[in-house]
Amino acid sequence: MDKRVVIADDESIIRLDLKEILESDGYVVVGEAARGDDALAMIREHRPDLALLDIKMPGLDGIEVAREVKGSNTMVVLLTAFSQRSLIESARDAGVVAYLVKPFRSSEILPKLAALLNPHDEDAASEVSHVVEDKIETRELVARAKEKLMAERGLDEPAAFEAIQQSAMRARVRMRDVAQQILKGEFVG
Repeated sequence: MDKRVVIADDESIIRLDLKEILESDGYVVVGEAARGDDALAMIREHRPDLALLDIKMPGLDGIEVAREVKGSNTMVVLLTAFSQRSLIESARDAGVVAYLVKPFRSSEILPKLAALLNPHDEDAASEVSHVVEDKIETRELVARAKEKLMAERGLDEPAAFEAIQQSAMRARVRMRDVAQQILKGEFVG
């Protein structure tokens, strides 16, 4: 049976991207909302298997919506632009089962959602584990590369991060690849 999803994010481009990714994998998007209160109404009406909610939205935020649907059969996954450690505990208490960090790719989202919706599928769980390990390793590489740029070029942390990000975008490669160049001393950007 197709898995039913509600998507809520105040950025229409994010909703569109998510809808496209999910529908290409057989999910049925039963509702889209730009506001948390609208998302809550859709979740109550459609009773989806999954709700992908942005943390910050007008009306109600994603955690407030999660709190309202806690105990239902709808799994809540939060969308966030950065790891907001302070929110993790309140999100967990609200019944949030996972996070997706923006920007995201279908290669990251689909295995994670499959593992959540099919917890006994060992291949999906293994894929999620691999993706998580890769993200942690990438963060560590980028952090070390930022430190090197800060020391060698006298940049502050935001400027060092931006240098890595901009170089990756220009070269159309991952930030991880740029970080590795910096650490090997091969970076010219």
